[in-house]
Amino acid sequence: MLRAALWKAGLRYRKNDSTLPGKPDLVFRRPRVAVFCDGDFWHGRQWLERKRKLQRGHNPDYWIAKIEGNMERDTAVADALVDAGWIVVRVWESDIKSDVNKVVKRIRTAIETRG
Repeated sequence: MLRAALWKAGLRYRKNDSTLPGKPDLVFRRPRVAVFCDGDFWHGRQWLERKRKLQRGHNPDYWIAKIEGNMERDTAVADALVDAGWIVVRVWESDIKSDVNKVVKRIRTAIETRG
């Protein structure tokens, strides 16, 4: 959905660039903008609330460690990209689903700051 909206807006990108830390979902090479589309569950959106729910569920130690590890890795990857001169844009899956045009505008703004 996001890729189609970006293409329609005239924004051209590369997908899953394995030459960059974290293999960003979308990469705009010339302005050096990396976009990650994060799943709400897997990357810990509204983490305190979600963590409380996981603590009451099945195998909470595993799931909490798994998601916290993902969150730590997300931070490390973003830091590495910023240190290398990239702008990092992280968007949540639910934001894409609820208002893809708002997400496109956010990405366009990041690209234009380098233009």
